[in-house]
Amino acid sequence: MLCRFWSNWQQPLIIVKSETVLRWHRKGFKLFWKFKSRSKGPGRPPISPMIRALILKMAKANPLWGVPRNHGELFKLGIEISERTVSNLMPSRLTTPPSQTWQTFLKNHMKNMISIDFFTVPTATFRILFVLVILSHRRRQIVHFNVTTNPSTRWTAQQIIEAFPWDTASKYLLRDRDLIYGVYFRQRVKNMGIKEVITAARSP
Repeated sequence: MLCRFWSNWQQPLIIVKSETVLRWHRKGFKLFWKFKSRSKGPGRPPISPMIRALILKMAKANPLWGVPRNHGELFKLGIEISERTVSNLMPSRLTTPPSQTWQTFLKNHMKNMISIDFFTVPTATFRILFVLVILSHRRRQIVHFNVTTNPSTRWTAQQIIEAFPWDTASKYLLRDRDLIYGVYFRQRVKNMGIKEVITAARSP
């Protein structure tokens, strides 16, 4: 049909280069997606600065609250806002922790801290020896050690007394959650003016 009305229809097609056709295609796709992504209405209303400031204030005043708790408190105040929006407006990380970290505690009290722990030694006769070590963190020196085949709470408490005679005990005692540190041990340590610092469960 085209040949009947226009005999030289092939000539303009030869003039157009392939780069030009590709450029037309890219421009056409760009215009198409711009049309598809155009705004179809007024959209979501912007969050007022007052609500933004309130969310930040709540997050800083209550660092342990999560997004659901903050969202619920806003709902109680009559502020209708989605939980996703609250999550986006809350700070990702607070600049200062609610309390001192474990590293800060160790740094501040290193000079007044001792550690106590057991380790085992197998003998040539297949006996197990329990070695108690008390370490001072001031200069990382061994203050006291002793060996026994049958450790008990009273025996362990006696080692504390032998390690720190005449009111020379440190302020803090770092230990794990071993059952060897029973009631008798804890009471003896308390009477010596030592405050126990217990490590987290299953920590090395």
